Amino acid sequence: MPTSESFATVQNGLGFYYLLAVLLNLGFAAYYFYSEKKPGIAFIWALVGGVFLIHAGANFAHLGWHLTEGTLDFVDRVVGAESFFIAAVVAFTSLLLFRRTLTDPQVAWAILNLTLLGAGWAMTNQNFREVVTKPDNVPITLLIYSVAFFTWLALRRAVINDERMVNGEPPLEKLEDDKVLVWPDLVYTELICMIICTFVLVVWGIALKAPLEPPATTSKAPNPSKAPWYFLGLQEMLVYFDPWMAGVVLPLMIIGGLICLPYIDFNQKGNGYFTFKQRMFAITTFMFGFDVLWVVLIVLGTFLRGPNWNFFGPFEYWDPHKVLPLNNINLSQIFWFKMGSDAGQMTNWFVRELPGLALVVAYLVLLPPLLAKTVMRPFFVKMGFTRFFILVTFLQFMAALPIKMVLRWTLNLKYIVFIPEYFFNI
Repeated sequence: MPTSESFATVQNGLGFYYLLAVLLNLGFAAYYFYSEKKPGIAFIWALVGGVFLIHAGANFAHLGWHLTEGTLDFVDRVVGAESFFIAAVVAFTSLLLFRRTLTDPQVAWAILNLTLLGAGWAMTNQNFREVVTKPDNVPITLLIYSVAFFTWLALRRAVINDERMVNGEPPLEKLEDDKVLVWPDLVYTELICMIICTFVLVVWGIALKAPLEPPATTSKAPNPSKAPWYFLGLQEMLVYFDPWMAGVVLPLMIIGGLICLPYIDFNQKGNGYFTFKQRMFAITTFMFGFDVLWVVLIVLGTFLRGPNWNFFGPFEYWDPHKVLPLNNINLSQIFWFKMGSDAGQMTNWFVRELPGLALVVAYLVLLPPLLAKTVMRPFFVKMGFTRFFILVTFLQFMAALPIKMVLRWTLNLKYIVFIPEYFFNI
């Protein structure tokens, strides 16, 4: 536990934090009471605001509420790189499957309240607080909530539009098709936004000091040495791929995929309005690539990767001397060991890596035609040969990351193809 003075300051800050949550819930309750004419629901959210008010009073009174050591240890044991990523995939899948329920304003507001309450309790732990409140980590917290909000907003509009179109009604965007002039409507709106953003950035720059470090020197490197937040996803890929793959090939495939997307998209529906049913494949693929394979890896690299790029629990102390025993092996070692031979004794690299090369060729060459004849045949028929195989190639490279992650976690597999003679590893 921190000293009483420092923890008293933390509790004062948490008191104001909970008061803000009280105001949010009272505003939500007022909306349902006055606009929706639903006093019962308004009363429930007022009670939720009362819960936050109790927390605010307890923190202002310095009652010392904090998470117990048993709770902290349990969370640290449960949360690992594997469980964190799996939980993200499960949450993403559940969001799409149960989008009608989970995007309901009251359900979404309840989830928001749970995250606010959990974050407040988590801030009572010093290790968690030191990581989250770093000046260069604060934007990542805002990133989490902003991505969650716009994901909810898009899916909510999509659910409403899908229901309206089933009933033969036009989407909401058609009802809001009023045209306005660039001058003065758009220019005034942009001016106001510019003023607000400038004010926010000035206050942010004064309140949070720039996380400047000492001049770079070869005698001492920061530990952990992290890339900027927007490259942390790539840095996490380095755990599973060689630099040439994680730093060159995969980023180029991401950029190339975004460039080619308008040219390989054959679906003419869903243009100009939100929908999910009419663009299920495209939305699912894009959201999985962005929300799970990009944002989740950024969060993992920011808050859960510590010294020596080791994984730490949310409440675990970032010990620079932490050592994790790893016994990573290559596919050739597994294969030839099963065959009764030793891959390390083979001088012919082609024979040694033949199982891995065959697997990579089968994945890249044989899988696309198989998909064209089976589960993705409707896409092949509508897109044609060229566009279909471009699409599948991009999907294969995107799927390579979660596949390699699972192989590392389950088999401790480092490389599928390991050819150090030519600095070529996959």
